[in-house]
Amino acid sequence: MRRLRTTGTVACAVLLAAAALAGCNRESNGAGGGKVGIDMPRTDTDFWNSYQQYLEKGIDDGTVNALPLSNSQNDIAKLVANVQAFTDQGAKAIIMAPQDTGAISSTLDQLKEKKIPVVSVDTRPDAGEVYMVVRADNRAYGTKACEYLGKQLGGKGRVAELQGDLSSINGRDRSEAFASCMKDKFPGITVHELPTDWKGDVASAKLQSLLAQHKDVDGIYMQAGGAFLQPTLALLEQKKLLKPAGSDGHITIISNDGIPEELDAIRSGKIDATLSQPADLYAKYALEYAKAALDGKTFKPGKTDHGSEIVKIKNGLEDQLPAPLVTKENVDDKALWANQLEKK
Repeated sequence: MRRLRTTGTVACAVLLAAAALAGCNRESNGAGGGKVGIDMPRTDTDFWNSYQQYLEKGIDDGTVNALPLSNSQNDIAKLVANVQAFTDQGAKAIIMAPQDTGAISSTLDQLKEKKIPVVSVDTRPDAGEVYMVVRADNRAYGTKACEYLGKQLGGKGRVAELQGDLSSINGRDRSEAFASCMKDKFPGITVHELPTDWKGDVASAKLQSLLAQHKDVDGIYMQAGGAFLQPTLALLEQKKLLKPAGSDGHITIISNDGIPEELDAIRSGKIDATLSQPADLYAKYALEYAKAALDGKTFKPGKTDHGSEIVKIKNGLEDQLPAPLVTKENVDDKALWANQLEKK
């Protein structure tokens, strides 16, 4: 377990339980403008647990008047039920991170009818109006991962791509961009696409099957380190394929998320790079945009004062936050959110 170095006395540190509403029953320190309902999409990865801690800090600091957090556990039916519970409790704005971006549209339509603005974090709903989407440029994830692997492998070799859920905009964006980049820039690299639904056990099983057929895998792209890192490293170690970076037989690995375990794996030479998905900024700007919505503020496309760019999407606006490439050269950078955490 980890906690924020910057936190003071945290009102509660509860892991969210199955479909029930959980979290701290706090009504923020003087934040006005109406109550905000916040749904956690899952709490089974270090990335989302860290995001939750950053949310709790922002709520404790009084950014918004939050209802107790809910956890939809990667289940669209539970998300719909949790949103209904929020509206029943008088929520005037909603923060969510729908993992099935196609199935949430009717709920968004209902919220629009009730004039309840929605901030979507990490994922962009396929349809249904949103006040703001807060996420990194996921196509850039795929492109940067491709470019890193392509250069490290000298434009030749065999790569396993552990894809996320292709019903998710994030899984599609990363996969499409990675495929396009490989086709255009590194046609000498063979890519094996392995859909996983963001499940570590599925990723491990499919990678094991691939390694049984092709013992010459040179690189791996993991679209979610929080789900795939430990199963992948365990499998490679079992197969005696986990060689330190720089040594003969090393499989070049790049990941997405930027969790502390990935940074530790880079330091030890088990993997080579990751793209740091900003859990701290996701929480910070989700809360700030929810407050702005309640205050009646509007935004336009363009550069922001926090190093990102707001772009127009078909159903609203999206603030595309930066996600830096992390390698051995900058893994100890204190600006990385994972380096702001410490073990309890």
